[in-house]
Amino acid sequence: MTTDNLLARISIDPNICFGKPCIRGHRIWVSMILDYLAGGTTMEEVLEAYPSIERDDILACIAYGAEMSRGAFVEIPLTKKRKQPREFKVR
Repeated sequence: MTTDNLLARISIDPNICFGKPCIRGHRIWVSMILDYLAGGTTMEEVLEAYPSIERDDILACIAYGAEMSRGAFVEIPLTKKRKQPREFKVR
């Protein structure tokens, strides 16, 4: 399946889910599917949780995320400084 075919499975409607990208015909946000996958949920587990969607719908979410990442720069810090614990004065 081509990227264009996959992206056709995604819809954006200002009257549905606040205009967030969704799997066409569903109120399932692309970002939610990507969050599940990023958190380690397998495609099979997502399909089990949402039996009304197909494997190609999940691939469409991934394709949409890939396209979005090409158009936007997101700064991701390589290291994060830990804050030192604050000392509290007992009154």
